[in-house]
Amino acid sequence: MSNPVSTAGYAEAADTLAAQYESVRFEDVHRDILHLIPAPPGHALDIGAGTGRDAAALARRGFTVTATEPTAELRAHGERLHAGLDIRWLDDALPDLPRLSAAGQAFDLVMLTAVWMHLDAGERERAMAAVAPLLAPQGRLALSLRHGPVPEGRRMFDVAAEEVIAAAAGHGLALLHRNTRGDMLGRGDVRWSFLVLERPA
Repeated sequence: MSNPVSTAGYAEAADTLAAQYESVRFEDVHRDILHLIPAPPGHALDIGAGTGRDAAALARRGFTVTATEPTAELRAHGERLHAGLDIRWLDDALPDLPRLSAAGQAFDLVMLTAVWMHLDAGERERAMAAVAPLLAPQGRLALSLRHGPVPEGRRMFDVAAEEVIAAAAGHGLALLHRNTRGDMLGRGDVRWSFLVLERPA
């Protein structure tokens, strides 16, 4: 189910990336938006879950979690590292998320951590059309965007927060939060935008 263009470079670097992803805590990465995460129990979806750091943290908080990861090597790390938690792993990929879309489930929380910038403009339009219907009434979408140089062998775009906010509004989602801050791994030329959007009741 992997999109070989948007996931370029991840399979080959899976072992290194697994260590990198798991070296930082969910609570630190998402410290600016923790107060906006819905109270469990509920259903959470982590799209592009990588090794499952965020999915595992949400499961420990009491959510029933679905984690989608199109790169088999990263998914295997996640299933091993976070075995025993209430996480259903799924091979599905943006922009269209065909398996999730067909299932028709609604989620109280959808996470898109460091994922959106891998999609080109046309794919981002399709992705928002696929993601927005997955939110339950009052469901929240938490999304982060990377700004800075593109690592060698990767495919990334510098996506403006304003573009995401406008696209989300076109699908009925309202902005609750926006902030920008530096990189947690100490890369001085990298910054991140964090957005939380909500589907009205």
